[in-house]
Amino acid sequence: MQILYFTATGNSLHIAKSLGGELLSIPQMIKAGRYDFTDDKIGIVFPLHAWGVPSYVVDFLKKVTFNSNYLFAVTTYGIYSGAVAKHLTDIGNEAGFWFDYINRIKMVDNYLPTFDMKKEMEKEPKKQIEKQLAAVKSDIDASKKWILKESFIDKAMFNYMAKRGNKPFNEKRLKVHVYGEGIENYMYIEDSCTQCGMCAKVCPVDNIKMDTENGKIVLSDKCFMCFACIHHCPSNAIHIKGEVNSNRFRNSNIKLSEIVKANS
Repeated sequence: MQILYFTATGNSLHIAKSLGGELLSIPQMIKAGRYDFTDDKIGIVFPLHAWGVPSYVVDFLKKVTFNSNYLFAVTTYGIYSGAVAKHLTDIGNEAGFWFDYINRIKMVDNYLPTFDMKKEMEKEPKKQIEKQLAAVKSDIDASKKWILKESFIDKAMFNYMAKRGNKPFNEKRLKVHVYGEGIENYMYIEDSCTQCGMCAKVCPVDNIKMDTENGKIVLSDKCFMCFACIHHCPSNAIHIKGEVNSNRFRNSNIKLSEIVKANS
């Protein structure tokens, strides 16, 4: 079994590791130009973005070829999973593959413009993550065929978000999503930055470069707002406009070195 995954804070990597099989980092596959995969079972594990599949993962899925008897997907989410099954199904129909199983696992929501990470981590035990994970793993081990059921309202809300270009609803979050105006308008770096380079190491799209000569971090225009750089900055120097506070998150089961390896 092969599991293709993308992770920013470790939630999806924890799920991928727990499911077992050969782990294949989507950022690594993209950088290697590998888009053809063959195995008896193939899975996709990723975090929910804007009630659907992250744009980065969408672009990857539109290029892949799967040779497998069983294709599954598991998304990690915090509060509301939107219409991710519909989104995945639409992507698969367009790309020429079909999912046998799509499910979700509720975890810590690490969307900084809305949630306080300390408070979210305090809620983690109530989500019974390992119980959810055990049920999903049992389904996949048994090759169960099942697609997450979504209501008409879920699908309508997702379609509305898609038409808006995944822009959020309120002014607070709009401060983060300044579309077409450049990353420098929603991200800022404090003087506490030590030029350690961790932000560049965890960025899956190589959007961050270190200008050590001038003591600056140089940002490009490939950011899709996974916030990995912000969550993992050792000096807590990277911020976004509209964030609730400076609390940050990484899944307690995952080491920072694992995220660096996955996204490098």
